[in-house]
Amino acid sequence: MKAHRLLQAAEVVVYDRLVSAEILALIPAGATLISVGKQPHNHPIPQPEINQLLVRLARAGRNVVRLKGGDPYVFGRGSEEAITLVENNVPFEVVPGITSASACSASVGMPLTHRGLATGVRYLTGHCREDSELDFDWQGLADPSTTLVIYMGMANVEQITENLIKHGADPKLPAAAINNGSTPAQRHVVSSLEKLAGDAKAAEFNGPVLFVVGQVVALHAILGVQVDANQDQAQDDEQPNSAVGS
Repeated sequence: MKAHRLLQAAEVVVYDRLVSAEILALIPAGATLISVGKQPHNHPIPQPEINQLLVRLARAGRNVVRLKGGDPYVFGRGSEEAITLVENNVPFEVVPGITSASACSASVGMPLTHRGLATGVRYLTGHCREDSELDFDWQGLADPSTTLVIYMGMANVEQITENLIKHGADPKLPAAAINNGSTPAQRHVVSSLEKLAGDAKAAEFNGPVLFVVGQVVALHAILGVQVDANQDQAQDDEQPNSAVGS
């Protein structure tokens, strides 16, 4: 509600690619919209330019909203933008959001923690700065009592799963891929660590994909029954109606 109230007062909204059309529709007609969205391996407006854009707009006396999906301080580059504003003496306020790890897992019936199954969660980015080699503590990540959530990992999911197994993770460990989580276009597949890469690619997802790895994924069999039923119904609704004869 706070974000909605601030959008109503915005003169300029600088927004990312994954902000939905439904959210953009909440912005008053008189506001200026500036898209600075990035795609994998395609950054039309580099991050340093986005940082300086926010400074220029604010110094011009505009009431600016920087609109992001999820939480701006979780793999959202929000802190980099905030540091630039601090360095340029631009006052600002951060409105926290719900990060996709929480939103996606809850939407498909997968808790991130559960007594006796997972005592902690680790959030990972599936790609590194300037597409450099992934360099994680694979041994530590293979801890069976920790749930792993991998953001933006579709391009490197095979490398990630192979390294986890190589460093001690159980190949049969439950795992899932969630596409467009918490939206009407949500899809997901439940798999195992050794099959996750192949199953995710076979699903031919379109849009952002989040991976969840850990014992908690097995609870989807109980908590996700209604979710799967709703998804199946949505897919049936998209099929042409069959002819009914008398």
